[in-house]
Formats: sequence, structure tokens, C-alpha cells
Amino acid sequence: MNIVILSRNPRLYSTKRLVEAATKRKHSVQIIDPLMCEIIIEKKNPAVIYKGKYLENIDAIPDFFTRNIESIIEDIGTPPNLNNAMRLADELEWSIAINNPIMRWSSDGDNRLNLDETTFVRSLADDAEIRSSDSEDMIVVRRDGYDFYLYQRSLDENAANLAVLYIGLALAGFVLFVNYFMVNRLLDPVRMLRRGAERIRRGDLSYRVHNDRQDELGALTDSINHMADSLQSMLEAKRQLLLAISHELRTPLTKAKLRLEFMPDSIEKQKLREDIDEIDHLIGDLIEAERLNDEHTALSAEPVQLAEFVESVVDQYFSYEGGLEIVLPSEDREFVIDKLRIRLLLTNLLNNAIRHGRDKPLRVEVIFHDGSASLVVQDNGEGIGPEHIDQVCEPFYRADSSRQRNTGGFGLGLYLCRLIAQAHGGSLEIDSELGKGTRISIRLMQRPPQISAEDA
Repeated sequence: MNIVILSRNPRLYSTKRLVEAATKRKHSVQIIDPLMCEIIIEKKNPAVIYKGKYLENIDAIPDFFTRNIESIIEDIGTPPNLNNAMRLADELEWSIAINNPIMRWSSDGDNRLNLDETTFVRSLADDAEIRSSDSEDMIVVRRDGYDFYLYQRSLDENAANLAVLYIGLALAGFVLFVNYFMVNRLLDPVRMLRRGAERIRRGDLSYRVHNDRQDELGALTDSINHMADSLQSMLEAKRQLLLAISHELRTPLTKAKLRLEFMPDSIEKQKLREDIDEIDHLIGDLIEAERLNDEHTALSAEPVQLAEFVESVVDQYFSYEGGLEIVLPSEDREFVIDKLRIRLLLTNLLNNAIRHGRDKPLRVEVIFHDGSASLVVQDNGEGIGPEHIDQVCEPFYRADSSRQRNTGGFGLGLYLCRLIAQAHGGSLEIDSELGKGTRISIRLMQRPPQISAEDA
């Protein structure tokens, strides 16, 4: 006879007992997983669909009672062997209870089921039935004067372990969340300090970090704010001193110029006039730089045809021996600018290009964009090293101090150009390569943000 035994674990006690019994009677036995098959149970023609295919020549499929309960009762015996009953309960992870007029025993120490208050559900065999107690089903076998009760445990050891695991994971997740939240709360003032220090580093000395703490971080915040106060006061004092000195120097310079006119013409007179003009130019640049650094400085803005204005400034330099090319758009546009300051910007760029152009051609170009324009001055001189590009617009910075002294200048020209561009809502960009020349582009807004239509 070909017998199919449905079992997920061939090592189970009941499965092994059934295999032993069938083999002893010289039957052919096959064990398959019930979760991987479909079962058609008919007394005369049982069938199994396993992995999509019918298993052929099946003579019997033992039911649950035959496979398990019968072998369990047989192993416990009558009268019952309580040691065997306890072992089976542990192996099967079931609860087993035995009852008769002279004994009452259960594998569960608490005897949680009231065995006397059970209700009939259905029969399994002549001496076996399924009954229910407190909505929990059990198998009852009455044999040789003993009542055997078999039922699954409500919470086995594995389930308890899983419950502990889930609770532990939930607690760990909660602790991690609380720690993350607390760490973020602790780091918030540190992030605020970092942002404040970065703004002060970029030159925004009016910025102050908000502080409502009384701990060490609060003391550090107060120190940073006091440092910003001190820096702002020092820079303002420097600015006022520089303006005062510059204005005071103008008087003796004017007197020197007047006295110079009464001197007879000579080479020394010419050199002295050049030196006085250079000092006068330096003082003018210093005063203009400090004015532009003042956030309250107003532009003397007026509408002009930008290309035409640029051309009028560049015309003064057409005597340059290296040659000067100017490229203008076909159609001009009206821009609102401070003419005096844009003229100063262009003359500084052109003078700088001529000093370092090595008598090679210069190019000036006006490019219109949507709402803005680019003023480009390009030379073919010695160029600027990449290590100096970021510093050449800083006041008094000289990439090569010896060369600068020979060619003139104090390191304020590009600094002033940048300030004038920024005052018009624009920017200054430098593109240079050693030995090939320098290209400086000034971006100007068509109407600076701080200039209203009424002002224009």
C-alpha cells in the first residue's frame, strides 16, 4: 500500500511512530509538507496535488487523529504512564490532561482548563471527539476508563520569547528616538552659534546670535556677540580715523599744489607734481571706498544710454599705443546708474589693463542680458596667478609688490570696482591666465534694487 503522510517535520514523534508502523507492515511511505500541496481526501480515491502535479498510486492518507492522537494514546498507555505523558507534552508542545474517578493530572501546572465544563463540538471516532472549553478546542479520548484531554498551549515558550523580543525592540526604538530628539535639542544652540560665527566671518558684523541660555553655551554666545561688538566698534573707529586723516591731508596737498605752480619748470617739478597727484588719487580712493562701504550711502542715479556712456569713457583712451577695440550691441538700452561712480569703475579697469597690458591690444565689450548688462575689459598682458585671483579685489593687496611699485597703484583699484558693482546690485568676476592676459567682467542691474522709480 502506498501511504502519504502529511507532516512539516519528519522528526516529530507522531510522524516517526506512523512511519515505523507503516514500514513494519511493509507499506510504502512518503512524507510531504501539507503547506505545499492540495489534498483531496476520499475514502476510495484519495489524491494529493504536490508542486502542481498529481501524486499517483496513493492508497491512503492518514487523517490527523490516526497520525497523531492514536499514537499518543498508545504511547501513554492504560493505565497511563505519566512520565511518557509529560515527555510527549514537551515534544509536541501540547498540554495533556488525564482524568478518571481516582486521578486528576495535567502537564500544565496551573490546570488552566475546567475539564468538567466542556461542550461537544463533533466526533472523530467511536471513543474520540472534539470539545470546547472557554472558546478553546480540545480532543477528548475516552479509553479503558480514562479520559485523555489534548489541546495546544495558549502561549508556548517560543511565543513568549517573541513577545519579549518585540517588547525589547519597541523599547530600544523608543530609547533611540528619545536620544535622537535630545541630542538634536542639545545641538541646536551649537548650530546657531556656528551660523552666527559664519555670518560674522563673512563680514556681517551687525549680526548677533540670539541667546536665552544661562549655561556654558549661553556664556559662549555672549562672548561671540561681544567679539562682534568689539570688531564693529574697531572697524568703525578705523573708518572714522581714515576719513579724518584723508580730509586733513587734503589741505596740505592743496597748499603744495599751489606752491608748486610758482616753482620754475624742471624735471624735479614734474616728478613732484606726479607724486602729489598720486597721493591725491590715493586719498580720493580711500574716501570713496569708505563711502561705498557705508550701507546708508545713496547713489546719485540717473537714466543713461549705457552703451553710449561706455563709449564716451573709452574714447579718452584711444591714444593707447597697443590699440583699443570696443564692441557695442546694435541697439542701446537705458540703465539707471551713478554716472560718476561707473566712470570711476571704467577708468580704473582701463588704467589697470594699460599698466599690465604690455602694449598689447585691449578689448572693451558691452553685452546686454535680460534685466542686466556685462561690461567686459580684456587685456593680453602677463595675467594673474590662480593663487591670487581671490585676493586681488581686497584693499591694498598686491600680487607682486615690486612690480606694482614699478607700474604704479596702491591695490585699491579693483577693490573700488567691486564696491561700485555691488552698490549697483551687480558683481565683479575675474578670469585670468599667466602669460595670456586677464578678462574682468562687471555685471550691472538695469535698475539697482535700492533705487526706486521715483529716485530715478
